[in-house]
Amino acid sequence: MVQRNTWQRERVREALADAGGFVSAQSLHATLRDENTGIGLATVYRALAGLAAQGDADSLQSPEGENLFRACATRGHHHHLICRSCGVAVEIEADAVEEWAQRTAAQHGFSEAEHVVDIFGVCASCAQARARERGDD
Repeated sequence: MVQRNTWQRERVREALADAGGFVSAQSLHATLRDENTGIGLATVYRALAGLAAQGDADSLQSPEGENLFRACATRGHHHHLICRSCGVAVEIEADAVEEWAQRTAAQHGFSEAEHVVDIFGVCASCAQARARERGDD
């Protein structure tokens, strides 16, 4: 599916890049609404889906089941370590995962195997903030 390059789509792309981490379509729409852009939620969803399909955005499902997006720094297959608290994401190498996935698929007679691996945790900054709130200095 080829999407036209409209000003709305470009504004969604810019807002996604400015977000700095994974965000939901609803959150991105709220930002755009607060800027009085007039861009509707359906347009945000379409733009994000198109950006993800073209490899310009990463898409994943949060542990709560919500689709999240971020501007993609790397094209091609890759994995993320994502903070459950602030949403910061780090692209990680996962050679052992790649080898395991291919080996496991082959052991079960599968070919052309694909996988998604995203690791959710709490980043060092958020962990430190939580410790300060609890008084764990």
